[in-house]
Amino acid sequence: MTLTAKDVAEIMRILEESSFDQLTLEMDGVKLSLQRGSALPQLSNAPPVATPPNSLLQPRIKPPSEPGLLEIAAPLLGIFYVAPKPGEPPFVKSGSKVAEQTVVGIIEVMKLMHTVCAGVKGEVVEILVKNGAAVEYGQVLMRVRPEA
Repeated sequence: MTLTAKDVAEIMRILEESSFDQLTLEMDGVKLSLQRGSALPQLSNAPPVATPPNSLLQPRIKPPSEPGLLEIAAPLLGIFYVAPKPGEPPFVKSGSKVAEQTVVGIIEVMKLMHTVCAGVKGEVVEILVKNGAAVEYGQVLMRVRPEA
């Protein structure tokens, strides 16, 4: 699989809509590195611009509303959708009961749709990502109170 100019443009759009400043993608021997503001010119007499440590590039996560909640994380980078189609009801909402195989959302990557399963059994307590938001691999999407 190779990346087309359209694929790269789509990846750049996702990065621009996310809370991240950089992205590195490797697949099939191709490495794509994108960074916001990397093309900004520096004055010769100005000190170099410091790059923040990696921990500062992670999205800010709201702390859990209660202890013991399990997290459902994004299995890949893309655009997160809460419903199968626009105008349809969401897969889950706060208070919904889920099992390991319950579909809780869809992530779109380069026009391909990937289902996101809960992976845990319990009740959805927090939904942290809005419909249509760009998400990063490993980003927490929802929190679930485990079934006793």
